[in-house]
Amino acid sequence: MAQRYGGKFSPDGKSPQAPRKSSRRIQVTPAGGRSNIMFIPAIPLVATTLWAGAIPMALGLGGAALWTLSAWLLREGLLAEAAFQDRKVAHRPAVPRKIFAALGFGIGTALAVSAHKESGGLLAALIFGVSTTALHLAAFGIDPLKSKGMEGIDSFQQDRVARVVDEAEKHLSAMTSAIARIGDRQAVAKLEDFQDAARTLIRTVEEDPRDLTAARKYLGVYLQGARDATIKFTEIYDRTQDKAAREDYFALLDDLEQNFAARTQKSLLDDRSDLTIEIDVLRDRLAREGVQLGK
Repeated sequence: MAQRYGGKFSPDGKSPQAPRKSSRRIQVTPAGGRSNIMFIPAIPLVATTLWAGAIPMALGLGGAALWTLSAWLLREGLLAEAAFQDRKVAHRPAVPRKIFAALGFGIGTALAVSAHKESGGLLAALIFGVSTTALHLAAFGIDPLKSKGMEGIDSFQQDRVARVVDEAEKHLSAMTSAIARIGDRQAVAKLEDFQDAARTLIRTVEEDPRDLTAARKYLGVYLQGARDATIKFTEIYDRTQDKAAREDYFALLDDLEQNFAARTQKSLLDDRSDLTIEIDVLRDRLAREGVQLGK
């Protein structure tokens, strides 16, 4: 899709607004070329067994289907692992997709070898299948097998945080997908500024789940409202190119960004207040024991 560029010679006569946060992290898709190339081997397998007779054709088609399914599982497993590693509190993936992908490629390879009579029979198929599984695990690794969270936080709190964060990330992803449809760079930059503020609040909650109660409305109701507003704006703007709707949407994002940043700052200030109280209590306790600390 073509994207709109700003500038003094553009139709709206305005210079493009650069994102305010120059330190925004550039994210690379974890499911890149290494996983996408795994879809290719199924094609020559089908081509070489399709006209080789009923049994070789069935084995070849079965192997190709397993390879394709396994390539899809691998890609989804890499995405799930990247999301897991990016968070401080997260459940392990419910389905070990990368492990299943390795087994699928191994079984598919065994079927592919069996489809070619000259390949050496059942023993050769077994050897190739086991070798493929081992090489796949060596190349891509296994799925995270344990959930992770902050030490000293009970599992109930971890579960609450993980559920809220998962839901918040879904809303943010939906907003990104919606805004991409209109191809407006300034709108994308505005949305990314707000998303940065939202993710900062998310990380603050992950580091100290005590903030969850106060921040839950922001990460739930407010983000859902922002998602719905983004989808509605893209539908209207894609149809009408209404500049007033665009300016209203930008103003909404500015307000939301400021509110989320204020909520994060309040959480940090509360943390410092709690620390000051704990230090004062500790000083008093040590003073009663005859230990004097310098101010």
